[in-house]
Formats: sequence, C-alpha cells, structure tokens
Amino acid sequence: MDLFMETKDWAKALQPLINKYEKEKHPLEYGSLYQVLVMVLLAAQDSDAHINKLAPAFFKDFPDMKALAKANTEQLMQHLSGVRFHDNKIAWLQDIASVVKDDKNIPTTMKELVALKGIGRKSANVILREAGATAEGIMVDLHVVRVAPRLGIVSEKKDATKIEKQMMELLPKQMWGEIGMAISHLGREICRPTNPKHSICPVSKDCEYCHANNGPC
Repeated sequence: MDLFMETKDWAKALQPLINKYEKEKHPLEYGSLYQVLVMVLLAAQDSDAHINKLAPAFFKDFPDMKALAKANTEQLMQHLSGVRFHDNKIAWLQDIASVVKDDKNIPTTMKELVALKGIGRKSANVILREAGATAEGIMVDLHVVRVAPRLGIVSEKKDATKIEKQMMELLPKQMWGEIGMAISHLGREICRPTNPKHSICPVSKDCEYCHANNGPC
C-alpha cells in the first residue's frame, strides 16, 4: 500500500463524512430486516430506484419469510420478471427462505449472511448496518469503488474486495459500520462521475483528486 495512505490519519480526515451522513438511511425503502435482505439481493446489478418501485406489491403478497417460503417460481416471476438476472435471484430467494424459514431466524453475522445464496460481503455489510448489528467489514458499492480511490484512501481502483480490505486496514473498527454508506452518499450527491462539487465537499481538503485537478480544496 502507498506510504501516503498508511501515514495519513484517514480516520480524522474522513470524520466529516461520518458527521454529515451518520445514520442516513439506505436508499432502498425497506421496513424490516426481512425486506432489506430481499431488496439488497434484488438490487444487485439493478437499481435501488427500480427495486423500490416493485417492492410494495411484492411485500403485499409476500410480507415475511414464511410467506416467501411458500411461494413458487411462477408467483415470484409475476413480480420479479423485470429485475435483472431474475432467474438466479428468484432461485436464491427460494433457497434463502427454505433455510431461514422465519423472520426471527435472519442471521446478523457476516459468516452466516454470506453463507446464504446470493448474499455477498457488500449485501451482508448493508444488512448488518441496517440491523444495527456490529460491523464486521465496510460496505463497498459501485459509488465507493469510484470515490474511495479518488479520495486517495485506497490504491485499488476496481476490485471491491481489495478496496474493502485496504480501508479496513486504515480505519478503526468503530468507523466501519458508517464509512462505506457515507462515502456512497458522497458519491451519489457530491462526488459525481463528472463535475464533482468540490466547493461543498466536506473532505475536499484531504482529497487527492481535488488537489490533482486544481479544485477549490
């Protein structure tokens, strides 16, 4: 890892992000742990906005894990046919429902969550955060993959697993649960792919990209 990354006090540099976005709700409009599990699985390689639109009708028919466990493929397809990679996702939901069976059995540890079909580390980190469970990693979505290298906190620019690992090495555990979502919100609102809003960015003075591009840092 770059010496600059290792020697910079990133916990201090990124604290303004935590202050701005701490406890900010995930863009998925869920109402329970069951719903967030289903929705993060469906949103993978799709959009949060799309999943938010179809969720009310889906959860009206399948309000909990017990109902989902009784659903057949045809019933699920009626709601999810427009979701990207719906065949795989329907199979994963059916497998999860057959394993978990009841909302009270939804796991809240990284090991148990990633053991479920269709749930990777990114989804597990989201579920843990929204469940109020102890963070075991840092959520790295597409926004974090883009923004974290811009900030200069990581040298990896594409691999989410490597980005997460580098961030975990540099940041204290007490920041893990919030920093991924904070960077994601920054990427959605301020640090856009083109024309990032340096003048209102809370971490611009510590941002490698801002300084390299002569922004108002």
